[in-house]
Amino acid sequence: MASLLAPDIIDSASWSDSVQADIDLLHGLVSIESRSNREEEAVIWLREQMAARGMAVLDDTVGNAVATVGSGERHIVLLGHIDTVPGRVPVRIENGVLWGRGAVDAKGPLATFVAAASAAAADLNVRVTVVGAVGEEVIGSLGANDVATWDAPDFCIIGEPSGWDAVCLGYRGSLSLIYTLQQSTRHTAGPGESVAEEAVQFWNELRKEIDRWNSGARNNFGSIGHSLRAFNTSGDGLTDEAKLSIGLRLPPDIDVNLLLERIRSIAAPAQIAVDGVQEGYRTSKQSKLVPPFLRAIREAGGTPRFTLKLGTSDMNVVGPVWQCPIVAYGPGESALDHTPDERIVLSEYVQAVKILRSVLVSM
Repeated sequence: MASLLAPDIIDSASWSDSVQADIDLLHGLVSIESRSNREEEAVIWLREQMAARGMAVLDDTVGNAVATVGSGERHIVLLGHIDTVPGRVPVRIENGVLWGRGAVDAKGPLATFVAAASAAAADLNVRVTVVGAVGEEVIGSLGANDVATWDAPDFCIIGEPSGWDAVCLGYRGSLSLIYTLQQSTRHTAGPGESVAEEAVQFWNELRKEIDRWNSGARNNFGSIGHSLRAFNTSGDGLTDEAKLSIGLRLPPDIDVNLLLERIRSIAAPAQIAVDGVQEGYRTSKQSKLVPPFLRAIREAGGTPRFTLKLGTSDMNVVGPVWQCPIVAYGPGESALDHTPDERIVLSEYVQAVKILRSVLVSM
C-alpha cells in the first residue's frame, strides 16, 4: 500500500504559489461532476486550464480533452480519463485530504499529468500530449479507442492510481456477459425448477468452472475474477425469464474463445451474449520508462514499488495496438476507487507532480 503522506511536503502552509495552483487544478476538476457520457462540462473546464498553462489545446472528435506541450522527434502520450462512476461524494478539503468522486479514479492522476507537463515545458526535449479521455468507466472506452487510432507514440503513461512511489505494469482484462433463460411459466407448487433456480444453478456451476481454470494461477493477477452484477426475473403469465449480468476479470494470455465455449456449454439451453470484452495486458520491468521513474522516486525519498492491478484500464486498449513502452502512474490509493470514501492526500498528489515532471524532463 502506498504511504499516505509523501516526504518533505507535509506542511501545506509552506506550499508555493505554483503548488497551490496545482491543488486548485485538482480541486476544481473534482468539483465538476463528470459521470461517463456526461463529461462535457469538465472537458471544457480542463481545456481552459490547459490553455491557461500554455499548452496547445487540440480539437477532438469524440470529446476528449487533449493538449500538447514541448517539441522534439520523440512523442510521449499521457493518457488519463476524465469520467467517473456514479455516486456523489461531497467535495471538501479536510486536514490535507481532498474528498470527492474522481479524486483517485482518476482525476488525481489526470491533474498530475497536466500539472507536470506544463511545469516541465521549458525543459522538455520531447513532445508531450496529455489526454483526458471520456468513457473509460463504461464498456467500449470511447475516448481511448479513438486515441488508439493515432500513430503510435514513443512512450505512453496511463493515468491511474498506483501510489506516488509505485509504477503499475499491468491490468487484467474484462469480459461482460448477459445470461438469458426463458421457459414456460410453471406453478411454484408444480414439478421442475423455476427460471430463478436454474439461473442460480448456472452461476454456481460457472464458479466451479472458473475455479478449475484458476487451479494453476500463482497469484490473483493470474486468475479469473468473477462478479454477479445483476439478477432479474420477469414473466408475462406464459413465459418466465431470468437475466444475469456477469463480469469476469481476465489475466493476460487467456484463451477467451475457449472460455466462452465452456461458459455457453454450461449455460445451455440459456443464451450467453457478450456485452464487452477487453483482454488483459502486462508490460515488463525492462520497459524503457521504468528507470526514469525509479530514479525520480528515489530522488524524492521513496522506495520504488511495482504493482499489478486486478481491474482494467486504458492500458488494455492502447497497449496492444501501439506496442510502445508503457506503464501506469498516478497518486492515490486504488482501494478507494468507486467507494463512498474516495479521497486523496494532497501531499501525495504534489509529490507525484514533482516525480512525473522529473521523468518527463529526463526523457
